[in-house]
Amino acid sequence: MLELAIANREFLAPYDTSRAGDYYTLERQRERIVDPARKHSWLILDKGEPVGFVGLSGVVRGPLQLAILSYWVDERHNGRGLCTRAVAEVVEFAFDELALHRLEAGTLPDNLASQRVLEKNGFERYGYAKRYLLIQGEWRDHVLYERVAD
Repeated sequence: MLELAIANREFLAPYDTSRAGDYYTLERQRERIVDPARKHSWLILDKGEPVGFVGLSGVVRGPLQLAILSYWVDERHNGRGLCTRAVAEVVEFAFDELALHRLEAGTLPDNLASQRVLEKNGFERYGYAKRYLLIQGEWRDHVLYERVAD
């Protein structure tokens, strides 16, 4: 995961929140992925090779039963359907194994590839959030998507 994050640092920068200097350390990556009560993380594999990440974070229990979906794939592996397939598996896990009711995701308005991943997986656009997330020091708008368990 660390090697992938470092290799894709520049590629992901336009879409990613600002990262503290220790983000690209093994210790920080371990801390980031281990919190089974509030987040779940998986590597995306292509022929056994790690090529990306998909995760659920901000898991809320009680009457809401919600998680936030995030994902990315290595620049060299973009456009091959890897994220679409990985998201499909995580959606199934979220609704079946975790018994969540709702998943949400947000994308930058110009990130059409990410929006296609969500739409292919049954997510529907439900809103537009102005100045939603701080990315590289700038508050950026996001298109919001949701999927509710069937």
